[in-house]
Amino acid sequence: MTEHYPAPLRLYVVRHGETEWALTGQHTGRSDIPLTAHGKDEARALKPWLAHIGFDHVWVSPRQRARDTADLAGLGFGAQIEPDLAEWDYGDYEGRTSADIRRERPDWSMFKDGCPNGESPAEVCGRADRLIGRLTDLSGNIALISHGEIGRALGVRWIGLPFVTGEHFSFSTASVSILAFKQDKPDVRVIEVWNVGPALSAGPQ
Repeated sequence: MTEHYPAPLRLYVVRHGETEWALTGQHTGRSDIPLTAHGKDEARALKPWLAHIGFDHVWVSPRQRARDTADLAGLGFGAQIEPDLAEWDYGDYEGRTSADIRRERPDWSMFKDGCPNGESPAEVCGRADRLIGRLTDLSGNIALISHGEIGRALGVRWIGLPFVTGEHFSFSTASVSILAFKQDKPDVRVIEVWNVGPALSAGPQ
């Protein structure tokens, strides 16, 4: 009798398509900013990339821009809203750009300092670690439709890097990153693919 083992866990972290604030570099946390027309095209372009994978679960941030990206990318059916995938709560810095903030605080870093009246780095790190802990109880291919900062947080915490290193990772709109395990060492977590997508002129991985 053939034994069947669960498929290895692979996390496909997808950032939502372009919004007006993503285009201008304004921090977008709680604000429910919709996709631009170009952002919708970016999300649609993901569909042929992802259609062949076969996802066992799809988890989506509660924000409109993520939910619409999931729908346009062909992942909306059966998707589960996951509050822990919501973007960083920027508090007083909501809607502001990093350049504007640094005129007041030249040494400010999101991943080091957080946001007044918003989430601290420790809180977002804790949220990412909690989410990863839940995901590692699952198996197979899982799509996570989320945002820029929380996506970076998941990437660095997946491989055990200090949270502050997240500021060194780019995560473009409508891009895909794959978090998985090393084939010859299944207890070692790896970033298999980072920040690729149709809009970045790279082929599917």
